Amino acid sequence: MHVKTSPRSLLHLLNFAALLLSTAAATNHGHLEEQRRDKITKLHGQPPNVSFSQFSGYITVDPLAGRALFYWLIEAPKTSKPRSKPLVLWLNGGPGCSSVAYGASEEVGPFRVRPDGKTLHLNPYAWNKVANLLFLDSPAGVGFSYSNTSSDTYSVGDKRTAKDAYTFLVNWFERFPQYKHRPFYIAGESYAGHYIPELSRVIARRNKGVKNPVINFTGFLLGNPLIDDYHDNVGTHEYWWNHGLISDSTYEDLKKFCPNNTFLFPRGECNSALETAYSEFGDINPYNIYSSPCNEISTLRQYLNHSLPWKFRGNDECVVLYTRRYMNRPEVQKALHANITGISHPWVTCSSVIRRNWSDSPKSMLPIFKELIKAGIRIWVFSGDTDAILPLTATRYSINALKLQTNISWYAWYDDHHQVSQIQMMK
Repeated sequence: MHVKTSPRSLLHLLNFAALLLSTAAATNHGHLEEQRRDKITKLHGQPPNVSFSQFSGYITVDPLAGRALFYWLIEAPKTSKPRSKPLVLWLNGGPGCSSVAYGASEEVGPFRVRPDGKTLHLNPYAWNKVANLLFLDSPAGVGFSYSNTSSDTYSVGDKRTAKDAYTFLVNWFERFPQYKHRPFYIAGESYAGHYIPELSRVIARRNKGVKNPVINFTGFLLGNPLIDDYHDNVGTHEYWWNHGLISDSTYEDLKKFCPNNTFLFPRGECNSALETAYSEFGDINPYNIYSSPCNEISTLRQYLNHSLPWKFRGNDECVVLYTRRYMNRPEVQKALHANITGISHPWVTCSSVIRRNWSDSPKSMLPIFKELIKAGIRIWVFSGDTDAILPLTATRYSINALKLQTNISWYAWYDDHHQVSQIQMMK
């Protein structure tokens, strides 16, 4: 059947088509404008000849509450074709510690803050040599992330953190659509042993049955993570005793009172035994028991003792101090597009308010591990052998509790002819 179209109806169709095109163009222009706004021209004290692009800013996750999370994207060097590299979201733990402070500035990011607290130097072991790195301050109230609802910082826990992180990702991929469908990993350490499996489960469930998901979630990496309260308590205290850090009597108390206590908020006789253990440690860095002492240790310990307990401090204590000085500089915050609400109190690496008021924390992530393994998600757990907070023994006990079959037996791994670790693969 032939339908005759009048000039007027044809004009309406053309106008409608033009409207669709203009809307699409406006949407495309919108995300490009947002990227332009978030692009970092140059950080304060940045070394010359930096060959990678950086972006930072805020993504709103709850407009009604006014919750917005701060991110810092550091792409792979232009010479290594960043568009061909995967995207890695990095999350630090605590709970309440900043990924900008630790992940970006102390661990896997490309910059390190010099002792002057004003200038930066390059990290030769930066992960952005092989991937595009996305650092996220999570939840709201941590680092530069914020909420306009004050009660948010007193009621946050695992569930809302995972929900907000997923909302962040959905909205972030709209701002950076060039990363859609690209291989996507999540990595982190410490209490990210909770953050990452919980966020991974949300993504995996949302992706189920989707042929070409926007968030092309491939797997996650955990370093010295908190996985299971019982096994982490047993393995941690065993490590302390085996390394001569605590007395026999204290170890007996820890074995008696702590295995069934919560790792995050120990109470009663377990907490008393832990306080005794901390005093027996002395002035060492529990995140690297063989590291050299910090010249500014007394000043830093005075600050830490009034903000966070021993268990939740950062890695290199001196570097924490340098980073805190750097991130509190107005010119640094301006370059990062951070602190847009003009918060009057100083920026801190970890929020004691968030940690003290953490509302929900499941005792074990092992059920989530089992679900994700069954779904085909790749998991890599690595554990440094000088970390006394969540040591190798704790990781081994937790992983062994999964009762997986060994795929490839324990073997030494070499990098440039130097033995750097041991590896075992399971399925």
